[in-house]
Amino acid sequence: MSTTDLSTWAPCPRPSAEIPIGSTVRLEPLNWEAHEQGLFAIVGGKKNARLWDYVSVGPYLDPATFQKSFAETCVEKGWETKVIHEVVSGKVLGMFSFLRIRQKHGSIEIGCVVFGYALQRTLKATEALLLMARHVFDDLGYRRYEWKCDTQNLASSRAAMRFGFTYEGTFRNDMVSKGHSRDTAWYSITDAEWPAVCAALDAWLAPQNFDPDGTQIKRLEDMRE
Repeated sequence: MSTTDLSTWAPCPRPSAEIPIGSTVRLEPLNWEAHEQGLFAIVGGKKNARLWDYVSVGPYLDPATFQKSFAETCVEKGWETKVIHEVVSGKVLGMFSFLRIRQKHGSIEIGCVVFGYALQRTLKATEALLLMARHVFDDLGYRRYEWKCDTQNLASSRAAMRFGFTYEGTFRNDMVSKGHSRDTAWYSITDAEWPAVCAALDAWLAPQNFDPDGTQIKRLEDMRE
């Protein structure tokens, strides 16, 4: 649907439990019985506490608190949380949530992105982000996909720009988060921009873009140019 012609516009559905599997990762709805042990090992406990520095919730130092507190947050805020698995081994690699799901307007945010250390800055991480975005635009028909982060979180800002999000501005003194004043940077991809963003991601992830040792030949940013 064109972003300018909304004569037949209808609200979008919530994110589905069914998301197509990628080449290296698959996404599953958070299920505590199935995921608690593997997920906590990757994102919970003292050794992983730094992963939550710029997330509005956490860290979670014991499994019981993780399940109780995070589950309550998801219900209270209407989050839809997905767990990232490696296809070959089935190992849990990380998690993310769909937030601010405004079905009436076709707008949705990706947030609470907590990738285990082994997933960060990898091809698998990029593919996981692609699967999320493809579900939002191609499966569900959303018009706007949002990414927001603390301006001090430079890694998140770089990740948004690398993926293809457009910087829209900064909300100053946006919130008090974990004892400090947070300025929040806003990024987005619209449905009109998505085909070009998706094509660049597909081209970057293609096997021919990597040497036998796994080194990229062209950067993702170069694919868009």
